[in-house]
Amino acid sequence: MSRLPGFVEWGGPGYGADMRRASGLAGRYRIGSVPYLNALPLTRDLGHPVVLLPPAALAVELHAGHLDAALVSVTEPLLHPGYRIVDGAGIVSHGPVASVFLAHRGPLEGIQTVHVDPATRTSIELLRILLAERGCRPGFRPLDRYADASSLDAVLLIGNPALEFRRSGATHELWDLGGAWAQFTGLPFVYATWVVRDGPEAVPLARSLRAAAETGIAAIPTLVDSRPEFDRALREAYLGGHIRYLIGPVEKSGVLRFAELLAKHGGQRVFPPHFV
Repeated sequence: MSRLPGFVEWGGPGYGADMRRASGLAGRYRIGSVPYLNALPLTRDLGHPVVLLPPAALAVELHAGHLDAALVSVTEPLLHPGYRIVDGAGIVSHGPVASVFLAHRGPLEGIQTVHVDPATRTSIELLRILLAERGCRPGFRPLDRYADASSLDAVLLIGNPALEFRRSGATHELWDLGGAWAQFTGLPFVYATWVVRDGPEAVPLARSLRAAAETGIAAIPTLVDSRPEFDRALREAYLGGHIRYLIGPVEKSGVLRFAELLAKHGGQRVFPPHFV
């Protein structure tokens, strides 16, 4: 398997040692990730313990200084200074993503209110952008319970709850946001990235996170075969299929385009992404 973008840049003395130490990474740093199937290739070889929280909660813990690194929504480093995005690995789609969608009844243009999964920030902003570019500006309200999703006319879901909803037999139309973004921009979308604090530990920590990601991505066939979530056909279509893990030049272009549209429609300051 080819190396992740950025590995050549960080190669040389110490690289092999970082690979060998990757399995103990979480023992030396406070690392957080999301409790979703799509993150497993990036977290498989980090060691334990890894803090598992929804994306919005991870952002809070990272901002509070309780974590040294976290797999957070890409909006976190775009809306807050002092962070560096780990070059090379993240959660990406090149078209339909399967686990981030607006489930709706009736045409998009008629939606007045969307109930949104409060676990996400990036997907909410992505939905806001995609709807605004179509001239739609519905109100957003938090989704109180996943069990209520099937009774609502418009609901944004992400991650495992989205996959469960997709399999539930609900009669909603599903507007896949990864597919909609690709159709609108012609670019991949980066949902989440490893983020580290700017400082002396940023480079060695980023180096080790990339090393763990490389071995975890190589192990996707094993994860597909062995994990208990959902069924094998879904895991095979999802891990390394709908979900990609490499962040290279074209994915960075997607991040930059998202940052531009976030500034246009978000009404807040957006910071340029800095990769390490």
